[in-house]
Amino acid sequence: MKELPKFKREDDERKFWSTADSTKYVDWSRGKRQKLVELKPSLRTISLRLPVAMIEDLKLLANQRDVPYQSLLKVFLAERLAQERPKRLRA
Repeated sequence: MKELPKFKREDDERKFWSTADSTKYVDWSRGKRQKLVELKPSLRTISLRLPVAMIEDLKLLANQRDVPYQSLLKVFLAERLAQERPKRLRA
């Protein structure tokens, strides 16, 4: 097995694994399933311009569900991405 390089940033590691063959670095036959209950996804802040009426509608819906409107927006985006994902795989 090759020794894994040390990465200074997550982006560097992501770039490495996008081209590297993991079987040269990891003996997958010895792998064990594990639940990563403490794992939090990496987040990136973005700036998004939306019509005021759309934001107001989103806030009303979020208020009805008793959740923050930004959280509701993430749920809506995740649901739509899940719908679109199979379409991209077929194309």
